[in-house]
This record gives sequence, C-alpha cells and structure tokens, in this order.
Amino acid sequence: MNSRTVLRLTGADRVKFLDGIVTNRVPDAEGELVYAALLSPQGKYLADFFLLADGDSHLIDVDASLCDALRARLMLYVLRADVSIAETPLFVHRGMGPVPADALSDPRHPDLGWRAYRDAPQSDDVTDWDATRARLLVPQSGTELIANESYILEANFEALNGVDFRKGCYVGQEVTARMKHKTTLRKGLAALLVAGVCAPGDSVWSDGKDVGRITTRAGDHAIAYLRFDRATGALTAGKASLTITDRV
Repeated sequence: MNSRTVLRLTGADRVKFLDGIVTNRVPDAEGELVYAALLSPQGKYLADFFLLADGDSHLIDVDASLCDALRARLMLYVLRADVSIAETPLFVHRGMGPVPADALSDPRHPDLGWRAYRDAPQSDDVTDWDATRARLLVPQSGTELIANESYILEANFEALNGVDFRKGCYVGQEVTARMKHKTTLRKGLAALLVAGVCAPGDSVWSDGKDVGRITTRAGDHAIAYLRFDRATGALTAGKASLTITDRV
C-alpha cells in the first residue's frame, strides 16, 4: 500500500510523549498493533494511525497525505523530550485470510484482515477495501474523517477500538470524554444497504428533509453522515432507497 507512510519514533521519552497526546494506550510490547488518533485541543480529528512497538522504537503507520502535518504536529509537542521522528522506507501490506508470520491482525475489526511492514511494495492485494469498510462502518481520512472538523466518536472510533476511556489525559480528551458520558450523539456515521443509484456527495432525505450525505458507496453498501434526530423516516439518496445496518 503505497498510500501509507511509516514513521519511526526513537528516544527514551517516546512512550510518555505518545501517551500524552494520542487517544489510545501506547503498545509496550512487540506483536501488538493499536489504532489511535491525534486530536486538536478542541477535540477535533487531526490524524488517525496505527502504533506498533518495534524494539527500542515505535512505528506510526499513517496515510501518506497526513504524514507531513502529523509529523509537524508531533514536533510541536516534543519540546525538550528525548524523542526523534524519522520517516522509514517500510511499505504497508494488507490482506485477508491467515495472518502471515510477519503480520499483525488489524485491531479495528476481525474482518479487516492483517497488516505487515516490509521492505518492498505490495503487488498482490486485490481486496476491495472500500466495500469492506463500507460494510463494517470504517471511516477513511479525507472521506469520512476531515481534519479540524470531525469528532472521532461520531466516526465510530469507540467500536473500532480507537479510543481508551480509562487512560490518562491526552490532547482533546476532555471534549471526547464529555461527548461519551454527557451527551447522546445526534449526528454521526451510519452504514447503509443501498438499493438503486446514488453516489458520494448525494444528499440523504427522510420525509422531505435533508438529513445528511453519502460519503462512500461501494456495491450495495455505503457510509453516510447523518442527523439521527431527523432521519426518522424512510431514507433515500439519488435514486436509491437506503436501509441503516449499523450506526455510531
């Protein structure tokens, strides 16, 4: 997957440093992959990624389009901590089926297969990942996850094991905790079964009201961002009828 970049963090303070800024606990043993995000102080999404302990370092597997901004934000927080950040030449591989010896199961959902970090690019993956994530309600950066706009609880992060409510404070933690414990989500992502023609960007309608929009369409499945308090009747988009199969 050439659309991913792998960063390596080294230094004696890297675990403490990461623990203070990411939404999930930092893996402290090799062989464990953790999904997490970095938030703004206002609790809004900036980047999502996978964390992996690798000897005396930690790897960050992030969408290539987010890498520069993520690295700059990390450097902003480093200050005097003993932490160094460098890009690696590693390539991310993904697949379904039995987990190879050098791979790790995707921590977000059992049906998302495995991830591996190798020295050569992948050329054998034919999985329709958009169809898989649409069925499982897995958001994607730039599609469902918009920097400085999205809230991770509206984007299914809790179900995808991307946030730990038992860990200590991190940047944006107060807003996230308040959304978890003190409010009922009125807006968020939903997985849809589609019958008919619609496309990303189409408005979703319920009883004549515009209640959201399609963000991903793959085969008979789609993801939409909806106003749940308004989406109370039959749902349509484009020339399609929609049925909610899952929601945040």
